[in-house]
Amino acid sequence: MVATQLQTDFSVTQTAQKSGTYLNIEPATFRAHFHHQPFTIRHNLAGHELFTLPRLIELAQRLPGDRVEYNAGNIPVSQDPATTPRNGLSIEETMRRIEECRSWLVLKNVEQDPAYAALLNGCLNEIKTFSEPIVPGMCRREGYVFITSPDSVTPYHMDNEYNFLLQIRGQKQISLFDRADRSILSELELETFYTGGHRNLTFKDEYQAKAQVFQLTPGDGLHFPITAPHWVKNGPAVSISFSITFRTPASEKRELVFRVNAGLRKLGLTPTTAGVAPGRDALKATAYRAWRRAQTLAGRAA
Repeated sequence: MVATQLQTDFSVTQTAQKSGTYLNIEPATFRAHFHHQPFTIRHNLAGHELFTLPRLIELAQRLPGDRVEYNAGNIPVSQDPATTPRNGLSIEETMRRIEECRSWLVLKNVEQDPAYAALLNGCLNEIKTFSEPIVPGMCRREGYVFITSPDSVTPYHMDNEYNFLLQIRGQKQISLFDRADRSILSELELETFYTGGHRNLTFKDEYQAKAQVFQLTPGDGLHFPITAPHWVKNGPAVSISFSITFRTPASEKRELVFRVNAGLRKLGLTPTTAGVAPGRDALKATAYRAWRRAQTLAGRAA
């Protein structure tokens, strides 16, 4: 399939139902695609004071050190995480010089700060109105702010949350792939990821023909299905994006199924993938939780 460039049409944006203070969501599109396919929304956060660089520098200073990750931004799409180059700067220097230092930086778990927690929850409460009938039990709400230099690259990877990326400043081109296409994303890669493997994946040039390509500008948002592989190319200016994420009991059960499958594969078996046999999935998740409880009790007894 030839890569397509999908953008929210202005006329669609005008007619979209305004679901709340922060987000503009088209209900039929959400119902049809959420959790399975990417789709765009609109938001009202472009220009919000919490996403100015001075406020973000203050936030970085308040967050624990391990909640800020940054590196050089001029890296290949298929980047070995063990050799990701640093930029030689401090966190504050990186942020102050982001326009020129060719870097990529993310502030993780910004919900630890009350102001950002309020904004995150406001956005996710609006999402919950639509997501709850599809995948109930929204939990583990987390927020991430990405600050990237012009033309920087976020390498090919996957994530384990329901995610809406809201573009605040600058532009991004996102190549997003079908998580169900096993010619792109194998069972082994999923099992490795869910048992502690790094988020980065190996990209092959022939994959790009199967990408859906989205151009995000301020006011655009994009839904990423869980573990849908993707890579990002920044535009010609500094980019700031707000990633609002959450999990559900269903997503946590899916994670446990892949962990059990990894163990079964080590025994020489060929396990059924998550989602194909709900009864088996339930048994695997229950067995894994029972095993973890037994491990915990054994540790206490020791």
